[in-house]
Amino acid sequence: MPGAPVPGKLGAVGSFEEDVVVEPCGGGRYHSQLDHSWDLVAVPQGGIVASLALRAAGLEVGDPGQILRTCTTVFAGQVAAGPLDIHVSVLRRGRSATQVQAAVRNKGAEAGASVVAVFGSSRRGPSFVDAVPPEVPPPLACRSYREPPPPGVQPFEPLPFWTRVEGRAALGHPPWEQYEPTGSDVATWLRFDSPPQLADGAIDPLGVLTLADRMPGCIAERLGHQGPPWFAPSADLTVHLLEPLRTEWLLAHDRARWADDGWASAESVLWDENGTLVAYATQMMLFTYLPD
Repeated sequence: MPGAPVPGKLGAVGSFEEDVVVEPCGGGRYHSQLDHSWDLVAVPQGGIVASLALRAAGLEVGDPGQILRTCTTVFAGQVAAGPLDIHVSVLRRGRSATQVQAAVRNKGAEAGASVVAVFGSSRRGPSFVDAVPPEVPPPLACRSYREPPPPGVQPFEPLPFWTRVEGRAALGHPPWEQYEPTGSDVATWLRFDSPPQLADGAIDPLGVLTLADRMPGCIAERLGHQGPPWFAPSADLTVHLLEPLRTEWLLAHDRARWADDGWASAESVLWDENGTLVAYATQMMLFTYLPD
């Protein structure tokens, strides 16, 4: 199914924190190296590209009291694995909020990904959650994407991204199942093979952001896995970081509300294993059809 992993044998690879590293070069400029193991279809997954830009942005802000609250990434050009240039500008530096923009592209490329982000400290305000997680089985009771398909279904090699992240389907239909589509809701348990933990035990928020960027599966659920093969690159990605992720697994509940003109809009609500609302993400994607 487009936008989803495929079963296959997986090997050990490096960690998120070893790959999402930037080197300061002065004047808001940074260099980095993006590994091919984050590829989805032709190029690396958009969330990992945004994470590299935001790693540089966080260093440029330089205030541990201001954490990443929200970011929007526009993908104006493909960012391929290899050497990257990142340029960060601080738009406004405040006592409780700092706004920055960061551009990441391959060396010599005219376009890449542009990120606008807000870092902020704690402030006085209300506290509530007006959302509930879907009722799904716990992670280990759900089928892993890494299990072989049923007899009679042709196995295929995993896309590189899914050698870094394990997924377990909690809601929705597998690509080999025939069904009558009634909606786009899917839910997936996700975890890094090597969780990027911070000193306080929470998962790196950039890891959460990376896991949020895999929404085309809800489009496939709505279409019934029918028609010619396609994939749906991101036009943009917006992520709101809400509470720290402190459990091994993250539940992503995805839904697509609209598709037309070769474009589609989707959202992902992300929960920890205890039902804590961790993040909210939304994106517009565009359709590209693959050769038969």
